[in-house]
Amino acid sequence: MYTRKRRRPVSEINVVPYIDVMLVLLIIFMVTSPLVSQGVKVELPKASAEPIDQEEIPPLIASVDVKGRYFLNVGENEEAPIGADEVAALVQAQLQKQPDTPVVVKGDGQVAYDKVIQLMVLLQNAGVPSVGLMTDPVESK
Repeated sequence: MYTRKRRRPVSEINVVPYIDVMLVLLIIFMVTSPLVSQGVKVELPKASAEPIDQEEIPPLIASVDVKGRYFLNVGENEEAPIGADEVAALVQAQLQKQPDTPVVVKGDGQVAYDKVIQLMVLLQNAGVPSVGLMTDPVESK
């Protein structure tokens, strides 16, 4: 006698659409990741910048003058120019004491853009998570 075996219904998932979606996402991430990771994070000021809220922690102000010399509002003599290594060391020490200290870059209007960027990269390498730019308020006529 011939008996017929019953087949159970096999539920299979068609994975081809999922592979297509994954490949599209991979391409999107590959194209956008270099764009996101390049450059220094800077929020450029608008035409009339809003002042920073006065916080309990005074900001750490890193300055660069026309000649490209660095200054910092902490240390023994705030009016004396300091080297790049000393800026990095003082900023790291300040951030170890108070990690929430805001850091602001104050650059002379005539200084080369490259000098300001070098200072910002120096601060970023010293562990500063974000850097603000200090400006003078626009005077209305």
